[in-house]
Amino acid sequence: MSVLTPPDVVLEARFARELPELGVPWQAVDAPDPRLLLLNEGLAEELGLDPRWLSSPEGVRLLIGRLVPEGASPVAQAYAGHQFGGYSPRLGDGRALLLGELTDREGRLRDLHLKGSGRTPFARGGDGLAAVGPMLREYVVSEAMHALGIPTTRSLAVVATGRPVVRERMLPGAVLSRVASSHLRVGTFQYARATGDLELLRRLADHARDRHGPPDGPSEQPYLALLRSVVASQAELVARWMLVGFVHGVMNTDNTTISGETIDYGPCAFLEAFDPRTVYSSIDDQGRYAYGNQPVIARWNLARLAEALLPLLDDDESRAVELATECLEAFPETYAGAWLRGMRSKLGLDGSATDATVSTLADDLLQVLEANRVDHTSFYRSLGVAARGDTEPVRSLVLDRPALDRWLARWRTLAPDGELMDRVNPVYIPRNHLVEEALAAGTKGDLEPVTRLLGAVTDPYRERPGLERYAEPAPTDVAAAYLTFCGT
Repeated sequence: MSVLTPPDVVLEARFARELPELGVPWQAVDAPDPRLLLLNEGLAEELGLDPRWLSSPEGVRLLIGRLVPEGASPVAQAYAGHQFGGYSPRLGDGRALLLGELTDREGRLRDLHLKGSGRTPFARGGDGLAAVGPMLREYVVSEAMHALGIPTTRSLAVVATGRPVVRERMLPGAVLSRVASSHLRVGTFQYARATGDLELLRRLADHARDRHGPPDGPSEQPYLALLRSVVASQAELVARWMLVGFVHGVMNTDNTTISGETIDYGPCAFLEAFDPRTVYSSIDDQGRYAYGNQPVIARWNLARLAEALLPLLDDDESRAVELATECLEAFPETYAGAWLRGMRSKLGLDGSATDATVSTLADDLLQVLEANRVDHTSFYRSLGVAARGDTEPVRSLVLDRPALDRWLARWRTLAPDGELMDRVNPVYIPRNHLVEEALAAGTKGDLEPVTRLLGAVTDPYRERPGLERYAEPAPTDVAAAYLTFCGT
């Protein structure tokens, strides 16, 4: 493997150096015919990387993990996790590598990480590879989430490997390079706690505090402050998911980040008809990770983090449990506050409307949307038109118009601001049928549908002529049958 260092790439090995017990030094498999499919030039520039160099043969070798800058130490990270409620003590990066950390132009440390880079000791019988389609999905959806203002890992590039991948059929292979504040997860802490090595757990917590804060208060115990911070960031994150209609699909503890960023875009999708019971994952038979369950599951996952941190919270286990419980009890209030602030904006209401008024109005509206199976995204965007006086577009979306008219009459007395609504209610999201259409074309080598879709969803609030189909819901029969798959 080459160890040549390109002049503008400096990768640190901080995680590998500080927490060697939580990573296995490893290297990516070679690709017989690597070819750059997508490059996020804006993100590259944020990271201080030259997009032109990344597009070169040497740059592409970095993006598949075959060119490792001097000083870097790629590792497959170890973590445990509850998957659909069942505990797995040893998961880890079965097909992924942390190449190292970059310092971006704002001085922030950010992970550079690969998916589909080959089998590791955590592969559990898998081939360690990834297909073009799922990697394109993560690129499209994660960049759409970023454009919507939702904390997320981001996609730097997708590189076709020239190696076929065997799934239900033969598919072209690819590697995704992604960027995150870190890849520390609740499952990372579960793994460290399970080792019984208290010093390792403490070093992990210190590493997380240094990467993600919060700054130590004058009196608060630092590990309690860490737990409070993660609880708050996850409550805010899931509230944002709910407001935009995002369904994660695999909210396992190994997919719950310490940073409060969305991670893992496997079986994910956006709501079409509003229904809290919506499940898009092909493997979620019981609806554990349904849209409406996401806040409850987030709190459950955070309870697993609290359990892992107990030895650091207090030497007295009973006192530690008491402190952890107090932290977790803050989740519902933090979540509800974040959701209500978001709904206030989605409904175009200023501070003159009381929280109680907004909450009641929002709850009543959701009942109308659910009863009438109204498209989530289209409704709120059309509601902005109604705020300007034209109610017909939004009325056309609802079968029970008398019920909607009664609600509209109450809402309009509060003088909603249509311009505010247009700034927070997107025109374009990654519509599920359009994502599948783009991925199918991309798998066959035609990237034009992917780039057109990206053009829409990475500028989601500005309505543009020629993009009408990107704002339209899927046909009812297509939406009703839609499922996503993990792509492993």
